[in-house]
Amino acid sequence: MDVMIHSSDFLLPSLPSSPADNGPALKYALIILNQRLPRLTPLLWQHAQLRVCADGGANRLFDELPQLFPHEDDVLAVRNKYKPDVIKGDMDSVREDVVDFYKNLGTKILDESHDQDTTDLHKCVVYIRDLPHLQNSNLCILVIGALGGRFDHELGNINVLYRFSAMRIILLNDDCLIQLLPSTHCHEIHIKPSIMGPHCGLAPMGMPSRNTTTTGLQWDLSNTEMKFGGLISTSNIAKGEIVTVHSDTDLIWTISIKKT
Repeated sequence: MDVMIHSSDFLLPSLPSSPADNGPALKYALIILNQRLPRLTPLLWQHAQLRVCADGGANRLFDELPQLFPHEDDVLAVRNKYKPDVIKGDMDSVREDVVDFYKNLGTKILDESHDQDTTDLHKCVVYIRDLPHLQNSNLCILVIGALGGRFDHELGNINVLYRFSAMRIILLNDDCLIQLLPSTHCHEIHIKPSIMGPHCGLAPMGMPSRNTTTTGLQWDLSNTEMKFGGLISTSNIAKGEIVTVHSDTDLIWTISIKKT
């Protein structure tokens, strides 16, 4: 079975010239949802080749991003600099003044109000996936604003990880990241102890895992069954710089992000 390498280089001030697996460098796209912007937003923005606001995420960018630059007196300059490439969604949350502001700066506005069967995150992932210049690239989608707020929204965002299990999608807030580890691969997760961990967890959602094996954790699993209503691996500890995971079922992986 092929091994999928995972790293969190996007949490570093600058991206390394050679990836952890010595393969092609990842390209990053950033999606901003309608929850409080994390302190990491400017850093993730810097690393992204494409920035997309999902509906009311544009309000958050407009209202809250200047607050992340307390020493910058020119709020308009911050808003002009951090202009999203696209605003997409059913447009039931974004304010008209925000749409007008970014539209005048050249942001593309994509109204998907006719589609009420998918979430705004789903719509944005489909848009990014189908962009010709990003197809066949080593793409990773970073999502902020996916955690916190209403639990049904969080469930919908986690469901997107499963709907697009072949894509690298990472949900982030100030405290942790969440991503899917598909059962189609063995996984090698590169930990950067200075910026993340040690607390972490693994859990199957939707169906039990009959057989999960890990290395590099304080409490490793060895051909272990996990399921809701039984054992799941929460409050575990990443001991070193590499964690490996092999499972017969897709698993959710989460690890804490340190305050810096």
